[in-house]
Amino acid sequence: MTTSAQWVAGARPRTLPAALAPVLVGTGVAAAEDGAIAWRAVAAAGVALALQVGVNYANDYSDGIRGTDDERVGPFRLVGSRAASPRAVKLAAFASFGLACVFGLSIVVATGAWWLVLVGLVCVAAAWGYTGTSKPYGYRGLGEVAVFVFFGLVAVTGTAFAQTEDLSGLAVAASVPVGALACALLVVNNLRDIPTDAVSGKRTLAVLLGDRRTRALYAALVAVAAVAPLALAPARPWALLGLVALVLAAAPLRTVLGGARGRDLIPALAGTGRLQLAYGVFLGLGLALS
Repeated sequence: MTTSAQWVAGARPRTLPAALAPVLVGTGVAAAEDGAIAWRAVAAAGVALALQVGVNYANDYSDGIRGTDDERVGPFRLVGSRAASPRAVKLAAFASFGLACVFGLSIVVATGAWWLVLVGLVCVAAAWGYTGTSKPYGYRGLGEVAVFVFFGLVAVTGTAFAQTEDLSGLAVAASVPVGALACALLVVNNLRDIPTDAVSGKRTLAVLLGDRRTRALYAALVAVAAVAPLALAPARPWALLGLVALVLAAAPLRTVLGGARGRDLIPALAGTGRLQLAYGVFLGLGLALS
């Protein structure tokens, strides 16, 4: 019988900052525009967290039934380890997606923006299609593109819109570094898995680029997060607070650029998650103060 600890591990809690960071920044944007509404921010967080857990379970299920996780180096997987049945993990994924829809509908009703239902359906379809379906886009080097769009652009602007009921240029600009760090999290994850993914036929962007260029891409994505507060500063000086979080970039950058492989990259994955969450806190606070 699958234990609660195994279900928690299968949800991959280290990836949850990817869900919270855009909500923090989007709420900072809403506060900057005098439109922050606490309960809607909480609802947006519920959407983001439930979607993230859902996509993690969906990936666990899809990779598990394909055999991609048979020689897993990274975090615990429910199906690959035989700790849970594929059917149970699939149901957990769709239960998470359903919970995300409940939170999302509360925002739709409050704003009256029924077109958000379509956005939500696209988000769920993208979450499932990453490794699900017969032609998963995550196996074709498109995972980072989707992460940037959904955990950057859509999540930040969506959180801001949920509160201000307006799509602003500030929200779009603030979504860029958030999306970049979300991509960095996926990049270091896929860098670790290059050997096993290449053997199993999973053509991630890391597999396509190769080891050296994937490490350079990680550094470039962190650099985007460093430049963004400087670009926002002329109009929103307190956005420079986002730079405070970058002290947490030193350790994972050292690990990635130092050539670590396999399990030795796991601390970089955790460090990137901490960086992402801290960046969301400080950039969101800086925007709110502006």
